[in-house]
Amino acid sequence: MGGGAALQSGFAMGISRTIGEQMERSSWIRRMFEIGIQMRRECGADNVFDFSLGNPDVEPPAEVIAALRRVVERNRPRSHAYMPNAGFPEVRAAVAARLAARTGVPFTGENVIMTTGAAGALNTVLKAILDPGDEVLLLNPYFPEYRFYIENHGGRAVAVETDERFQPDVGRIAAAITPRTKALILNSPNNPTGAVYSEATLRAVDEIVREPMLVLSDEPYRPIVFDGLRPPETLRVMRRAVLAWSWSKAMAISGERIGYLAIPPHLPEAAALVNACTFANRILGYINAPAIWQWVVAEVPEATVDVAGYQAKRDLLCDALTAMGYDAPRPQGSYYAFPKTPVADDVAFIGRLQREGILAVPGTGFGRSGYMRLSLTIARAEMERSLPGFAKAIR
Repeated sequence: MGGGAALQSGFAMGISRTIGEQMERSSWIRRMFEIGIQMRRECGADNVFDFSLGNPDVEPPAEVIAALRRVVERNRPRSHAYMPNAGFPEVRAAVAARLAARTGVPFTGENVIMTTGAAGALNTVLKAILDPGDEVLLLNPYFPEYRFYIENHGGRAVAVETDERFQPDVGRIAAAITPRTKALILNSPNNPTGAVYSEATLRAVDEIVREPMLVLSDEPYRPIVFDGLRPPETLRVMRRAVLAWSWSKAMAISGERIGYLAIPPHLPEAAALVNACTFANRILGYINAPAIWQWVVAEVPEATVDVAGYQAKRDLLCDALTAMGYDAPRPQGSYYAFPKTPVADDVAFIGRLQREGILAVPGTGFGRSGYMRLSLTIARAEMERSLPGFAKAIR
């Protein structure tokens, strides 16, 4: 049955039109993941090189596993019971203390809500601030799930083009702001481009943000940066920013879904926003962040995988692609590269790569055609074996 027929059948069975339409234009990332399953079945796993999904190929740092064991063995009373919807007070206080030391903002536990990852944090705050028809600005290219998050809460996503280095274009952002604009989502280090936004750029954006507009800073890749780069602290630089954080990438625990939402106390609406987001955390069905993992991240909040491995694979891949004739600049952070495809039709070129057993995600899936996203989470040996296929495809 074709996609359109399946969609119409879905409507007949009671699936909402909104979900049906979102499924029709669902994430290219997941689509490539499903294609990969089929290719492995048909061609054998050794002949498939999957650059599509950002799923860490390394295990969590030893100190994370040790902390997990300690937390489980300690077995605090009511370790597995309900706690306040915003999370354990002791955990929130510990997170706030580290965040205050890092940003210079006087956070307390009352300003932190533990969430089911950064995705949970973003959905929580979007639910709290959006009325039907309110607008949220996205910097193009962008993580495609953002659009679905916004639409799920009645908002309208407005894409704003970035410059040739994928940095925010302040003039374009200013031109896109309307009386209905409620938020701007910033993602640095960026998925899919690997760009890191400079402090000067963040300050320039800060100058055009006015109440009631908020900046939602999505920072799951913050610890994964290369060449000794230190990203600026968004909350130190921007006056109307809230932070969506996840340990998924830093600790290689993407399946555990643990993060937080931080709302600076200097926001005039801080107390009301904390209350609204805590309520949203509950009614969205999260109830609370996973109990055991709240205690784990409170014990080892700075634990991070060895970023040198990702940097080495970045250098290997980007340098090899450049030598073949691809336009493949090295990303500054995250674990993705975003080279140009050698033909304008990126979807067609992705199909060409598939014939070489290579799975990549077309830039079209992120709002920017003519590019492809390649995940650096693939094993180095597989990456090396994939290079002849890239060379053959560009020829």
